[in-house]
Amino acid sequence: MEHIYREGEANAPTFILLHGTGGDEKDLLPLATVLNDKYNVLSVRGEISENGMNRFFKRHGEGQYDVEDLNYRTERLITFLKEAAQRYNFDLSQAVPVGFSNGSNIAISMILHEDTIFNTALLYAPLYPIEITNDKDLSQMNVLLSMGENDPIVTVEDSKNVIDIFKNRGANVTELWVNSHELTQAGVQAGQKVLNQ
Repeated sequence: MEHIYREGEANAPTFILLHGTGGDEKDLLPLATVLNDKYNVLSVRGEISENGMNRFFKRHGEGQYDVEDLNYRTERLITFLKEAAQRYNFDLSQAVPVGFSNGSNIAISMILHEDTIFNTALLYAPLYPIEITNDKDLSQMNVLLSMGENDPIVTVEDSKNVIDIFKNRGANVTELWVNSHELTQAGVQAGQKVLNQ
């Protein structure tokens, strides 16, 4: 997978940066620096091209996920992260997914996968409108959910569904409501607080 790796301080956790639709592996690098410049950074580019825009998985339309492809891409991403952890010598159990929009959505799919353990995640403008059959215990997890009250893509109801996904599985959820489908200064500050929990 196309990616950028930046080494941080010795034994520091690693940000897994996952961009939004139409973005690439450079998009969230400034965010990682502001969140904590001591962390390692692994920033990944989505493998799907939708009308020339990079994405992490296919969809049939806005908010209509191709679930089969989502599952396949989630498996591929997890395999890549395991390989990258060996290649770059970082501890995957200390990795922190940081996603925006489509990147947040594949992050949720990874978090819910039985093969992963993440203790912290920062998810900006997430949407996860599919039925989930597993009830994975996330009680060890701190998660930031930054959502828009006037988001043109994700309804408040959809955002509350994402909150429920995490709360129903025991996660410690920090909710932040911003205006739209966006990454804000308040979101950055909330992310820093969650990292320090």
